[in-house]
Amino acid sequence: MACWKLSINHEPSSLGNPLSCVFSTSNTRPLINPFPAGLSLQMALEQKVFGQHLATQVVLKALSAYSRDKQPRKPLVMSFHGWTGTGKSFVSKIIAQNLYQRHEARRRFVHQYDAVLHFPHAEHIKQYKEQLQNWIRGNVSVCPRSLFIFSEMDQMPHGLIDSIMPYLSDREAINGVSYGKAIFLFLNNAGGDKITEVALDHWRRQKGREEIPLTDLQSMLSAEIFNNRNSGFWNSKLIQKNLVDYFIPFLPLEYKHVKECIQEELRYQGHQEDEDLIIKIALAMSDYPSEDRIYSSKGCKTVASKVNLDT
Repeated sequence: MACWKLSINHEPSSLGNPLSCVFSTSNTRPLINPFPAGLSLQMALEQKVFGQHLATQVVLKALSAYSRDKQPRKPLVMSFHGWTGTGKSFVSKIIAQNLYQRHEARRRFVHQYDAVLHFPHAEHIKQYKEQLQNWIRGNVSVCPRSLFIFSEMDQMPHGLIDSIMPYLSDREAINGVSYGKAIFLFLNNAGGDKITEVALDHWRRQKGREEIPLTDLQSMLSAEIFNNRNSGFWNSKLIQKNLVDYFIPFLPLEYKHVKECIQEELRYQGHQEDEDLIIKIALAMSDYPSEDRIYSSKGCKTVASKVNLDT
């Protein structure tokens, strides 16, 4: 997939009117899509996300329920899990683009923290907690329908994410600020190995990945990240109190899915489709497990660089 990066806003927007996130300052054209789970989102997920039928189904259902509730008391909280390159960041991009269809709105109201970049020192956790609370409180005060994306959750210092627990709970308001219309996405490599074990077991039993039961994976993920010291959710109160609404598995990508990624990247770079080149790159990337080479351990993460080298 083509590279895409969310803007990172460390401080709340300077715009003081909550309505400023609904309408543009120049006209009355909405900045926020009132139907974020509409046909445009469905088409984007179906046409651009490869090999992730479980993830796309859950995201569509979750955002559909979210958009129907006009006065939610609790924000929508989704946790994406899977190996690198399986589409977690890409799906978060599609959600952001669908919810905020104008670049101006995404720049203001889509907020991201990268655990490695912004929380590198565990000994500073007290300071991080205060900064994180102020950052969320300030941005939701400006725009109730803000989108928060936490990437590299498996690198998050232990206990930090629990500092935002009050904002994820089911309640009317905290000091006059309601958080129910916000969306929180957590992107996490933790759980990826377990998801791959389940997928590989189905493959070895000659069952299709479409037969993998979602409920089993979600229950497994909840327990796995709670007990995993490297998940960012180790012994987290967010898990204990069931504040994460959806644990969404991203399956490992097979050879055919990597081929689709390569085809899309060739189109994006303006190249003609070269079937020999597509097969060559896809075969080289299908490397797990070593004896069967069913999956790409990096997903589609390095597709763009490999296409650059070979075109």
